[in-house]
Amino acid sequence: MIDLIGDVHGHADELEELLAKLGYSKKDNYYSHINPDRKVLFVGDYIDRGPKIRETLEIVKQMVDHDSAIALMGNHEYNALTFNFENPEGGHLRKHSIKNIHQHYQTLNQFRTRKEFPKGEEKYAEYLEWFKTLPLFYETESFRAVHACWDYKSIDYLKKHLSNNRLTDDLIHQSVKKDTALYEAIENTLKGKELKLPNNEFFMDSDGNKRDEMRYKWWENLSEMTYEEIKMHPITNLPTGTIDLSEIKDKNYYKKDDKSVFFGHYWLRVEDGPKQKPTLFRDNICCLDYSVAKNGHLVAYSFDNELELSEQKFTWVKKK
Repeated sequence: MIDLIGDVHGHADELEELLAKLGYSKKDNYYSHINPDRKVLFVGDYIDRGPKIRETLEIVKQMVDHDSAIALMGNHEYNALTFNFENPEGGHLRKHSIKNIHQHYQTLNQFRTRKEFPKGEEKYAEYLEWFKTLPLFYETESFRAVHACWDYKSIDYLKKHLSNNRLTDDLIHQSVKKDTALYEAIENTLKGKELKLPNNEFFMDSDGNKRDEMRYKWWENLSEMTYEEIKMHPITNLPTGTIDLSEIKDKNYYKKDDKSVFFGHYWLRVEDGPKQKPTLFRDNICCLDYSVAKNGHLVAYSFDNELELSEQKFTWVKKK
C-alpha cells in the first residue's frame, strides 16, 4: 500500500494537488493518508528548476519525519552535495562551471539569505545534511524503487559498500573519482546507463549540449535491439541496424520475470488529449517522471503488491 511519486523539481503546488487526489490531507503540519498503513515513496529530484523548492522540501521532509513517506536520493540532490563539498585539491567536488551553476541556480536563489528570509543559507545547509540521509534505492519482497536505473551489478556493489543504502561524507568524496566501481555504481543508479554512439556520431540534447552517448532502456536486451528501438528520447539520424556490442562491457538488463521496479529521471511526456495518460514500458517497468518541470505532469502510481502493474493505477496532475 504505497503511492510512488515522480520527480517534483520544486513544484509544490502540483505536489499538494496530487497528494489530495491520492487521499492525503494535511494535519499537524504534514500530509498523511486516511489509511495509516498507506504512505508515499518519492523517487528523488526535489530541487532545482521549479518555483517552490523550499516548500517542496518542507512537504517531503515533514512527511518523512512523521513516517508518512519514504524519500530516495535523486541525481539533483547528489549533485547539490558534490557542488557544496570542498575538494581537498581546491574548489569543489562538482565544479562551479556555468553549466552546473545554471542547473542549481533556482535552488541557490530561493535559499538566498535576505530580509524576508534571514536564515536562508543556514536552512539550505540543514537540507544538505538531510540529503545525506536519503537512501539511493529501496526494496521489498514485491517491488523496487530507484531514481534512474536498477542495474544489478551496481546495486549489489552499493549494498555492500553503503551505510544502510546511504552515502557517508567519505563515500561522497570517493564517489567523484572516475573509473572506480563506486563512481560507476552511482552514475548508473542516479543518472542511468548510457550507450556510446558508434563512428563518432553525436546529437544535441534539449538543453543544447553536444552528446555522444544516449540514455537507453536498461531493461531491454541490447543484443536484440537497434539504436532506434533502445533510445529513451527522440534522436534523429541514429545508426541503422543492430547495436555494436564489441566494446560494451556491461550487457546485463532488467529481467521480464523480476519484481516490479519504479523510477523517475527520464523526462517522459503525457501527450495532449482526453484519452492520453501515463503508460508502462512493461508490466514490471514503471517510469514516473513526466516532465512537470517542463510544462508536463506530476505522476504517481498506487501500488498494492500486484504481480503485474496496471496503467489504471496512475494518478497525475498537469503543471499549473
